[in-house]
Amino acid sequence: MIFRSKKQVKIKSLQDSNQSNVDNLNNVRHKSSRHFRNKKKEYLKDMIDALETNIKIKNIRDFYRGISDFKKGYQPRINIVKDKKGDLVTDFHSILVRWSNHFSELLNVCGVDAIRQT
Repeated sequence: MIFRSKKQVKIKSLQDSNQSNVDNLNNVRHKSSRHFRNKKKEYLKDMIDALETNIKIKNIRDFYRGISDFKKGYQPRINIVKDKKGDLVTDFHSILVRWSNHFSELLNVCGVDAIRQT
């Protein structure tokens, strides 16, 4: 029979819960990286198809514009942002307002004294 103190049992349960949190975090990371990898593949495939159709219909301007976009590569866009309260915002206009408020707070300087202090 194994006798364990309450302290040992508590530490063991904390280690188990921490391990499950780490496992959950790793699962979320894996799923999100797979999601973005698939999105990138799909985006590049659509880009190649658009280039092929532009060259077939002899739309040279869009073809070269597509090539320059293709060289830039896939750039993921942020479509969900948290506001100051912690609520998720998905509306494009609200996201734009949130970012503008954020940067205006960062870039606002009260006066010369504030600059000297920093």
